[in-house]
Amino acid sequence: MQKRGCGIRTAADYRERLSPSLWALVAAAVCGPMAAVVFSPLDTTLALFIGLVVSVAIVVGLLAISPVVEVRDGELRAGRAHIPVEFLGVPAGVVAEEARTARGSGLDHRAWHVIRGGIDGIVTVPVTDPDDPTPSWVVSTRTPDRLVAAIQRAQVRLRTPGR
Repeated sequence: MQKRGCGIRTAADYRERLSPSLWALVAAAVCGPMAAVVFSPLDTTLALFIGLVVSVAIVVGLLAISPVVEVRDGELRAGRAHIPVEFLGVPAGVVAEEARTARGSGLDHRAWHVIRGGIDGIVTVPVTDPDDPTPSWVVSTRTPDRLVAAIQRAQVRLRTPGR
């Protein structure tokens, strides 16, 4: 996103790609040998080539579609969505059992979710905009404390005159 009024893209205060875990990538790569077995009766060399292409394509595809969470230019971005920090309340980061509850039984179905399995931390940020039907954002992160701090810094900068 470009900064309003000046056309300059600034460095992100926080940026994290929610890529799949190593085990998920290894499991996806196993699809290649399975594809190779299917084509092995036709031609062994062709089967190996197809298996390699399938493995690489699936792993690259999983990495390419991984959502990005970032705080930049006064906005929180999570996946395709973004919201100005001026419409956010006090963020809360949790890990371990509290994060499992936040992803499970404590999850509000009306909230905006960017949740990825294999990533333990969760940050929940209430939405203070009265016109927004979404009560909060629930975002997976490997470093909840850093994401919370980045949101809070952006909120402070917004409130500080002469920024």
